[in-house]
Amino acid sequence: MKTYITDIAIIGGGPAGLAAAISAYENGVNVLLIERDFELGGILPQCIHNGFGLGIFDEELTGPEFAQRYINKVMEYKIPIMLNTMVLEIRPNKNILAVNKNEGAILVKPKAIILAMGCRERTRGNIRIPGTRPAGIYTAGLAQRLVNIEGLMPGKKFVILGSGDIGMIMARRLTLEGAEVKAVIEILPYTSGLIRNKVQCLDDFGIPLLLQHTIIEIKGKDRVESVVVSKVDENWEPIKGSEKSFECDTLLLSVGLIPENELSKTAGVELDPKTRGPIINNYFQTNVEGIFACGNVLHVNDLVDNVASEGTLTGEIAAKFIKKIIKIDKNFVQLLCGRNIGYVLPQKVNKTAFKNSVRFYMRVKKPENNVYINFKVNDKLIYKKFERFARPSEMLIIDLPKQDILIDNNILIEVIPKEKKSEN
Repeated sequence: MKTYITDIAIIGGGPAGLAAAISAYENGVNVLLIERDFELGGILPQCIHNGFGLGIFDEELTGPEFAQRYINKVMEYKIPIMLNTMVLEIRPNKNILAVNKNEGAILVKPKAIILAMGCRERTRGNIRIPGTRPAGIYTAGLAQRLVNIEGLMPGKKFVILGSGDIGMIMARRLTLEGAEVKAVIEILPYTSGLIRNKVQCLDDFGIPLLLQHTIIEIKGKDRVESVVVSKVDENWEPIKGSEKSFECDTLLLSVGLIPENELSKTAGVELDPKTRGPIINNYFQTNVEGIFACGNVLHVNDLVDNVASEGTLTGEIAAKFIKKIIKIDKNFVQLLCGRNIGYVLPQKVNKTAFKNSVRFYMRVKKPENNVYINFKVNDKLIYKKFERFARPSEMLIIDLPKQDILIDNNILIEVIPKEKKSEN
């Protein structure tokens, strides 16, 4: 078995992995980038629409353009890359067992590992839609690859279940290619994707959006013939008598993403049931010393700019950890989710970190306007930030300023509506 020795092994060559590799290299350590696909970039090569790069490059790029900027930097630095290489296992001693067709089984011995495997789409099996099992049912991401990369149209008449970003973007893409999108069906009372995608992809193209509806049956023998849609109540249960049928030959599913953490489990990494990603501290380190995580493997981001930023920061921290510039002690305080907070990252923060600003990533459970995000210790308010809009589809990034008080207890984060001024 061929053995490779490196400072940092990065698993995943998407935007998080690319950014982490560049950052770690720039901080003076050896890096090995492992990717199971035949090319770098992750999902970005098939995202040919624009809207990427506004946060990092201050200009609007397509997905392939955004990825290429990082790939060019990796090539410039001559960072070692293993493509078409599948990681099978991360062993307790942090050794990585991988395999590819050229070298067979490979053993990688790094000093630290950065997990950047991204996420995968939920399928029909995950959401258990009743009905027959005909051809013509695709996840939105697969349909995007077929249209944008392979040049194939999966159908002519579409219904899309779920108003995730890829689903809404594909509704526009398919319309531009001449297909008919009958409706986008969403079980929630609000869109699960970005508002800008609803406006630009659905409203601007006159594509109907049915909120608080779901598909209760798929009909068709060899190919999808129609779907039955029903309105749902507050418990997501179908309301009898509200059923309607949509004739279609293709159903796309845009029903959420799941962080890809099967490898993390083999390494003994503890996962958060809320994010379905690793539990990390403010150094992006998991419960396993020397294993870090960033990007969509950690939590599903709404913007690729945030993914790349996380990767850059994680690469720098991992490099400094190896060089012993950063010493991570185990003296942490926990972050607790209060009113209307779905999750918060990091889940724990080193006590000494509060001598400087600390960045938190969070999502709310339901939409609210004009609210304060409150940070409390022992019921004492230490910081609050006003947000005009707080939506589950849009991640909130809040920098907690340097604290003059010693924080030695758990921090509660909660969403509190702003009090309306009296009209008198």
